[in-house]
Amino acid sequence: MTEQFAVANDLYEAKQYDSAIVIYHLIENQGTESAPLYFNLGNAYFRNGDLGRAILYYHRAKRIDPSDDDIAVNLEFARRFTSVQMEGVKLNPISSLFGELVDPYRLSTLAWVTCVFFVFLFMMLTLRFGLGFRGQLVRPGITFALALLLIMSALTTLKYNNDYFTQRAVIIAEDSVVRTGPSVNSDKELDASPGLVVEILSESGDFYNVLFENKRQGWIKKDLVAVI
Repeated sequence: MTEQFAVANDLYEAKQYDSAIVIYHLIENQGTESAPLYFNLGNAYFRNGDLGRAILYYHRAKRIDPSDDDIAVNLEFARRFTSVQMEGVKLNPISSLFGELVDPYRLSTLAWVTCVFFVFLFMMLTLRFGLGFRGQLVRPGITFALALLLIMSALTTLKYNNDYFTQRAVIIAEDSVVRTGPSVNSDKELDASPGLVVEILSESGDFYNVLFENKRQGWIKKDLVAVI
């Protein structure tokens, strides 16, 4: 695998993006899931002009390593092209804000910090009610620890919902018609752009019912998207 990865990287540096993509996918099909592999696939697809699949693999890389600045920068850069193509569609700033709060951190990191604050709260409660200690800092310490525990618990839950509970997909096709129902005979809701991220709400036959970041909703054929 290491040799294949090096060969694919050399092909990428030689601007032979199609060949590099083929080898990267060979590695992926062997069961390899890694942030560097997905990141390089995203770069190769972006250089090859495939915006949808580039954003797809940047998201897959970020899911594994959300703290990697290079992944975040390249994803944000690629998303700018989608935003231009989606002219007139305003994204929900509240959803973006909450996403930015937890995006840079792994779920395990947030869960670990939450456990630390839980232990701290337990210690403060033990001092106050178990040992009867009534120092001036005990009551503020309990309040502080409880507040931090609640905040971290909420952020950890949000991270879990965003990364594992909520199923998301990226539009990968150039011509992606979103319809009002799960049929090609249904009316057109909008024309979507490659690289746009949607939340999958349900499915019916060959269609997904999807929710866009601006809260518009519709049905899109499954072969026009790829699940993150």
